[in-house]
Amino acid sequence: MLSLLVFLPVVAAALLLLPGVSDRWARWCFVGVTALETVLVVVMWVGYDSPGTGALAYEQQRSWIPGIGASYHVGLDGLSLPLVAMTCVIFAACAVFALAERQRPRLQAALFLALQTTCLGVFASADLVLFFVFFDLSIVGMYLSINGWGHGERRRSALMFFLYTFLGSLALLLGFVGLYVASDPHTFDMVALAADPPLQGSGATGVLVLGAVLLGLAVKTPTVPFHTWLPPAHTDAPAIGSVVLAGVMLKLGTYGFVRIAMTMFPDAWRDWAPVLIVVGIVSVLWGALVALAQTDLKRMIAYTSVNHMGYILIGLGAAGLLGDGSAATDEARRTAISGAVTQMVSHGLLTGALFLIAGVVWARHQDYGLDRYGGLATRAPRFATLFVLAALGSLGLPGLSGFVAELQIFAGSIATAPAVAVALLGILLMTAVMLRAVQSLLTGPVEGLSSDFTDVRTREWVPVAGLLALSVLIGLAPSFLLDVIEPAAQSVAALVGR
Repeated sequence: MLSLLVFLPVVAAALLLLPGVSDRWARWCFVGVTALETVLVVVMWVGYDSPGTGALAYEQQRSWIPGIGASYHVGLDGLSLPLVAMTCVIFAACAVFALAERQRPRLQAALFLALQTTCLGVFASADLVLFFVFFDLSIVGMYLSINGWGHGERRRSALMFFLYTFLGSLALLLGFVGLYVASDPHTFDMVALAADPPLQGSGATGVLVLGAVLLGLAVKTPTVPFHTWLPPAHTDAPAIGSVVLAGVMLKLGTYGFVRIAMTMFPDAWRDWAPVLIVVGIVSVLWGALVALAQTDLKRMIAYTSVNHMGYILIGLGAAGLLGDGSAATDEARRTAISGAVTQMVSHGLLTGALFLIAGVVWARHQDYGLDRYGGLATRAPRFATLFVLAALGSLGLPGLSGFVAELQIFAGSIATAPAVAVALLGILLMTAVMLRAVQSLLTGPVEGLSSDFTDVRTREWVPVAGLLALSVLIGLAPSFLLDVIEPAAQSVAALVGR
């Protein structure tokens, strides 16, 4: 079932490229396949049973490149299943939003279905070579999306995105080779490497190899100072491209921190932990401050992603700090990791909704300027309602998923690293960012480009409302998500703390 979930979209993409496929049929095929994927992942969620430490559910393994110990090995646990589900939901939302696409809709549908396979493949991979193949192919897919369907300086932004992230992936490959060389017997199998980390106790060697892995993942996430490709890529990408880039592809980096860096380099992760916490705090504060200075709606949302990714890094870094070995310290470590994974899901839903809303703004007047609008609460009340709810979730208001995630992160992190409390300023700054955007777009008299701004249509509000409804569900009743995440978070915490 997992292989079907991963490869169904790319098979559908190949069929869409056959001669004679109409644009209308391609649009609805995009919707139908992503809806089927969502149904499949719900069935898998219902049937999921925590496999225990070091084991995977829905596991499948076949020999692939036996000479180097690489295999087609896939499986899910509490770290990957929520991100696989989030990916399916986000692509389904994009498919509905793209129903009115006029610019080569058949090619766009095929591209995004193929991109869905690459993203699902990263989260499902249990082999480093397989992980790297999917990871690299996702870069190609997003490059084509920005270059082919973007606007503004799309070619420059697409090239910057590709060069940055591809160079990062080369550093990641170097780290994977280091793991392979150090393992005995040589293997790329992620389960085997986590069960017996080959560089444990190796001192500087492990620190350097982990440094290569961290560099590759930090560029993909991105964290300060590797974030400079993100704002132009988002600003010039099509709406659904920004949604996938922020909602799913940034998580390929943060997921790699948990799945690879923490579990396969527990010793070296503890050495890097103080650096990661500092980088996380800087990302939180810098991302919010720069977002506050923006006059472009889409660039503002892009910089909030730097802020939110910083929270994840803080939680994971704090989990690597040595404690006193008490049960309370172990619990704090587990809570921080659980909060980081919850933040990945929350950010995907809320920022995905915000970028779809930005797509509505662009569709009306091809202008993201915050100072070009005003009074939209009167002119477009449904649009205003969706934007306010997404903004409140992004700043961490109780009752929405962002609050659940950030509460866990700070509860777990401050217990092991009290200095992390300075990052709470990021929440205050994010409040200023979102309230300023709400005031600029929605309040005051109807003026500027708002005078003929039409309210959201069905294909626009349905996907946004769906993402926000899931955020509200997690905010009010998070146990269905946390019950899946926490056993896996406990396993990672035990590896890092031993």
